[in-house]
Amino acid sequence: MLPDHEYVVKYRTDSPDIVDAAQLHPIDYHYAGKRDVEIVIRHQEFTSVCPMTGLPDFGRITVKYSPGRKIIELKSLKYYLMQYRNVGIYYEHVVNRILEDLVGALKPKSMEVIGDFTSRGGIDTTVTATFGD
Repeated sequence: MLPDHEYVVKYRTDSPDIVDAAQLHPIDYHYAGKRDVEIVIRHQEFTSVCPMTGLPDFGRITVKYSPGRKIIELKSLKYYLMQYRNVGIYYEHVVNRILEDLVGALKPKSMEVIGDFTSRGGIDTTVTATFGD
């Protein structure tokens, strides 16, 4: 038995390699070429895991984009984001990874992914990654 002041953290985290972008299901945007719109999607309950401590990270992911010919089917986006639940990944990396996967699936005119993560140790973190315009 370890003394009270010493402990060993034994958390298992999944690798980012388990996240499958094929989960994203693009659908046709029927107004492509007719007018530009901005789509804003907010996922309030995003979770991943700190790769150093194994502790959960919580935040809100916001996706803003101007579609080309495709838009994202929302349930597929939800299931895609849920894959990160046990993944050990830094904030900066997860926001960029989400952006890359969505751009690859949708080929939008422009896109911005914002990760607004809850306070840890009194420090709030917001990460923004952009594509296009």
